Amino acid sequence: MDAISVLQTVMSAIQSGAVNLTSGDSSATGNVTVATGAAPAVASLNLLQLPSLISMLLSFSAVRDWLKLLLLGAIVETCRRVLTKAYYGFVNYFWITATFDGNDECVDWLMFWLSKHSIFRTARTLDVSTRSFGRNAAVAGDTGNEDDTEGRKISFLPSLSTTYTLWYKYRYVTITRDEVPDGPWNSPRQTLRIRILTRDHKILRQLLIEAKQLFHKASENMISIYVSDPSDYWKRVSTHHKRPMQSIILDPGVIELVLNDAKDFLASKAWYAERGIPHRRGYLLYGAPGSGKTSLIHSIAGELNLDVYILSLTRLGLDDTSLSSIIADLPTQCIVLVEDIDAAFHQGVKRDIADPEKREQHDAREHPGKGGNEGTNTVGRVTLSGLLNALDGIAAQEGRILFATTNDYSALDPALCRPGRLDLHIEFKLASKYQCREMFRRFYLPSSSASKSTKPDEDQDEAIDDKDSGYGSRSASVEADADDTNASVKSTSSDPSPSPAPAAPSSSGSSEDSLTTYVGMAHTARAPKLSCKQAAELADRFAAAIPNRSFSMATLQGYLMAYKTRPYDAVADAPAWVERRLQEKMPKAPAPAPQAAAASVATISTSTSPAATSDAGTQVPAVAKEAEAVS
Repeated sequence: MDAISVLQTVMSAIQSGAVNLTSGDSSATGNVTVATGAAPAVASLNLLQLPSLISMLLSFSAVRDWLKLLLLGAIVETCRRVLTKAYYGFVNYFWITATFDGNDECVDWLMFWLSKHSIFRTARTLDVSTRSFGRNAAVAGDTGNEDDTEGRKISFLPSLSTTYTLWYKYRYVTITRDEVPDGPWNSPRQTLRIRILTRDHKILRQLLIEAKQLFHKASENMISIYVSDPSDYWKRVSTHHKRPMQSIILDPGVIELVLNDAKDFLASKAWYAERGIPHRRGYLLYGAPGSGKTSLIHSIAGELNLDVYILSLTRLGLDDTSLSSIIADLPTQCIVLVEDIDAAFHQGVKRDIADPEKREQHDAREHPGKGGNEGTNTVGRVTLSGLLNALDGIAAQEGRILFATTNDYSALDPALCRPGRLDLHIEFKLASKYQCREMFRRFYLPSSSASKSTKPDEDQDEAIDDKDSGYGSRSASVEADADDTNASVKSTSSDPSPSPAPAAPSSSGSSEDSLTTYVGMAHTARAPKLSCKQAAELADRFAAAIPNRSFSMATLQGYLMAYKTRPYDAVADAPAWVERRLQEKMPKAPAPAPQAAAASVATISTSTSPAATSDAGTQVPAVAKEAEAVS
């Protein structure tokens, strides 16, 4: 009997009211007759016959058991959902739950606050790390065994996927760190969840404010440096001590100009809003390399108490969309630094920029920095249009201060330099006489004296101890230090120092057969104590020996570092060092080939008279001497 015959038999049994299905064999003999009469029977089936069908199904014990299980499961699931909703409603009524993204700055506040909490003295599961969260304070807590050694401090942190409990202002608090996936291409992202048993939201605010104040108290003299990662998040990479403004030596008025303008900008938010002007400010620092552009930005960031966000336009994977995203994600008040903005659309690590210290080369080039293949070597996917829109477009962040540096002002597009994007342009030249004098004076004066006026104070000179009385000459200074330094160090400090550039190794030992060699100058001698008057006199002599606008501040600093403990030698050797550096920067003419020189000499000797031959003979040594000098 096929499936169609069985179905027809069941339907005919339902039509006739019979529930006994064993009569299917007898109906098989007349399957043709049943098949012809089943069609009208199926058509006449109505809803009144459904109870009999249900009764037939319920007559099976297995069906009844299934229905019981289904009903019981539905009741249990309904109760579970009701109880779960009631539980979370109860918890949310009495608990406050806050979740923080691991890339947010407030997580650093909380992690620093947690690292100082006493709960980690008795915690059985924790993470031990040397992270200081960018701060120079010990974070191991007052356990009685503080780490007083130098270097990184130990910090105890909550472990991942572990819940910690503590009490905060008589409130029960739970803390949990977790990792959640952040897409298929990014690394997992950490989250921090804090739950407080209270109905007062002020407790959560007080906890966050306390963590923030503790964090900033530990960073009073620090600034944070942020860079953008491939996920378009700003990530803090390092922290630096604030650089005092007195340590920056520029021409008079430059520091005050930039600093006062930046302070006025930060205090003029309402003025900008009333006039519908975007609250943004841009500064372009251009000029010679090593002239103090980055140092000025570092100092101003510390003076304004702003963090620095370094924007690298050559970052791998950065395009116009990502650039706009990270610019829009900047905080309201910060410093955005774009270094070497002229190299943003060039490929490679070398640019065709003339050395400003080489005057002949600088004068020979009318437009330095513009190569012939400028438009073809592009790097990254950031376009000039995308950069302009990111700086002052509709999605650009307001309240930020933009600093851009370049060594080649003429290579910048005029659209990038217009007001609204880069408002104030400041040129940094090579070191002037004033800068040379100030650098020398601050290099060798004590910290307390260097921050005071440059004018010598007679009262301060009398207050200097007796060891300063014999430092009027270079030899006297060496003799005054004879008691505190050994003979080898004293002889090293009295000898003229070579050029800071590693020209040739010099022996570091006193014996001639010593195998230990080094390049440079060791700072083993103790520097003499100079009074303000003596430092001013030496500074004037040093400035007189340095040509005006011939060397960068970085070059002069490198020279003085070789004479860190020998101010008198630094002044005495300055003229020779200047002459040597100027000769190195002069354009070198190619030396004549030896065969060509010999042929010219032979021609002179054969084509001239004996008197002329003697004259030519006097010229040969001169040619050789000139070739030797050039080589």
